[in-house]
Amino acid sequence: MTDQPQAPNNAPVAKSSSLLRSSSIVSIMTLLSRVLGLVRDVIVAQQFGAAADAFFVAFKIPNFFRRLFAEGAFSVAFVPVLSEYRTQRTFDEVKLLVARVSGVLGLALLGITCLALIGADYLPWVFSPGFRSDPDKFALTGDLLRITFPYLFFISMTAFASSVLNAYGRFAVPAFTPVILNITLIAATLFYTDYFEEPLYALAWGVFFAGLFQFMFQLPFIARMKLLVLPSVKPKDEGVRRILTLMVPALFGVSVSQINLLLDTLLASFLEDGSVSWLYYSDRLNNLPLGIFAIAIGVVILPALAGKHADANKEAFSRTIDWAVRMVFMIATPAALALVVLATPLMATIFYHGEVTAYDVGKMTLSLQAYATGLLAFMMIKVLAPGYYARQDTKTPVKIGIQAMVVNMVLNLALVVPFQHAGLALATSLSAYYNMAMLYYGLRKQGVYQPQAGWMRFGMIMLLANTALAGVALWLMGDAQAWLDWETMQRIGWMSLIVVAGIAVYFAVMVLAGLRMRHLRGELF
Repeated sequence: MTDQPQAPNNAPVAKSSSLLRSSSIVSIMTLLSRVLGLVRDVIVAQQFGAAADAFFVAFKIPNFFRRLFAEGAFSVAFVPVLSEYRTQRTFDEVKLLVARVSGVLGLALLGITCLALIGADYLPWVFSPGFRSDPDKFALTGDLLRITFPYLFFISMTAFASSVLNAYGRFAVPAFTPVILNITLIAATLFYTDYFEEPLYALAWGVFFAGLFQFMFQLPFIARMKLLVLPSVKPKDEGVRRILTLMVPALFGVSVSQINLLLDTLLASFLEDGSVSWLYYSDRLNNLPLGIFAIAIGVVILPALAGKHADANKEAFSRTIDWAVRMVFMIATPAALALVVLATPLMATIFYHGEVTAYDVGKMTLSLQAYATGLLAFMMIKVLAPGYYARQDTKTPVKIGIQAMVVNMVLNLALVVPFQHAGLALATSLSAYYNMAMLYYGLRKQGVYQPQAGWMRFGMIMLLANTALAGVALWLMGDAQAWLDWETMQRIGWMSLIVVAGIAVYFAVMVLAGLRMRHLRGELF
C-alpha cells in the first residue's frame, strides 16, 4: 500500500482471488465489530432488559437516515463516479471532486441535523406513534433523540471518508471503524449510567461521541492519501450534479430494508410492551452473518464492478456477480438454517441474563426465526444491487424497492394481528425475497449477468452440506426449552461445541463433495 494514490491507469481488472482476499479482510474486521456489537447488546440487555424501547427508537431514527443518505444512497452514487474519475481523470480533478462533494454533503447534513433537533418532539409521532399511550416514554424518546441525532452528521461524514478509502482499495480501515461505536457504547453502559437520573441518557451520549470518534479516526488515513482537502460548496459542479442525480432514486433502492424495519418498529410500538426490543435483539443477531459476509462482499465488489463497467469488460462484470452470488449461497444457507434451528438456544445463551426473562427469550426466538427465513434474500440484495449501481443505474432498484415496500406493508397488515411482532419480521423477510427475485430478473433481462457453468453441482454440494449441518445441530441441541434451565457457562460451553461441530461438518462435507479453494476464487466446477 502506498501513501500516494495512483494516477489514472489501465491496469487489468481485479481477479476473483483479489476480491476473495479483500472480502476476507473486510469480513475479519467486520467480525470483530459484530462480536463487540453482540457483547454491547448483551450488556445493554442485562442492564435494561426490554425497557430500552425509547433508546432503540432514538438510536434507530438517525441510523435510518444514515443508511438512507450516507451508507445507502450516497455510497452507491459516489463510489462509481469516484472510480470513474480515478481511472479516467487526473489526481487534481479527483481532489476537486472530493472537496466539492464533502462541502455539499456536509452542508446538507448540518441542515438536516438542525431541523431534526428542532422537531425532535415530533419525530416519535412518525416513527413510534404507539408510544403516545405512554406520555413518559414518548417524551423520553424525544429527549434522547436530541442527543443521538447529531450522530447522523458525524457518521455520514465517516461514510464519505469510507467511500473514498474503499474506492482506492483501502477496505480494512472502514471495516474496523464501527468497532469504535461498540466500544464507546459498552463503556457508556458499564461506567456512566450511574451519573444520570435516567440511565438511558448515558447510552444516548455514547452514540453522540461514538460518531465523533469514528469520524476523527478516519481523517489521518485520508490525509495519507493526500485527499484531506478543505470542503467547497459547489452544487453545480459536474461530478456533484451527477452524484446528486444518482442519489435521488437510490434513496429508496438501497434502503428498502431499512424502511421496512422502521415500518416494523412503527407497528410494534402499538403492540405489547417489549415488542420493539424483541425485534431489535433478534434483528441484531440475524444481521451478524449479513454484516460479516454479505455487506463485506457488496462493499468490495461495487468499486470492482464500477471499474469493469468503465473498462467495458462485460464478461468480467458478469463473472464478478456470479462469484458474489455463489459466496452468498455458501454462507447464507447454513447461517439461516442454524438461526432457525438453534433460535432458542442462541437467544438463551446470549441474552438470558439480568433483566431478560424466559418470556422475553421466547418472544425473541419467534422473531429471530422469522427474520432468519429471509437471510438469504437480505444477503442476495447486497450483492445484486451493486450490479445496477456500478453501471450508474439507480432507477431500476428504486422501482423494485418501491414495489417491495408495498409488498411489505401489505404483509405487515396481514400478519401483525395473527402473529404479532413475529408477523412483522416474517413480512420483512417475504418482501425481501420479492426484492431479490426482481433484482435478479432485471440483471438477467438486461444481459448484464449470466450464471456460469457448474451451478447444478454447486447446488448438490450445498444440499449435502446443509443436510449434514442440520442433522448435527438437532442432535447436539436436544430439548430447546431445557437450555433455559441451564447455568450460563453450561449454555456457553454447549453452544460453542455445536457451533464448532456444525462448521466442521459443513465444510468437511463440502470438501468431500468436491469443493476446492480454487472454486472460492472464482474457478468453475
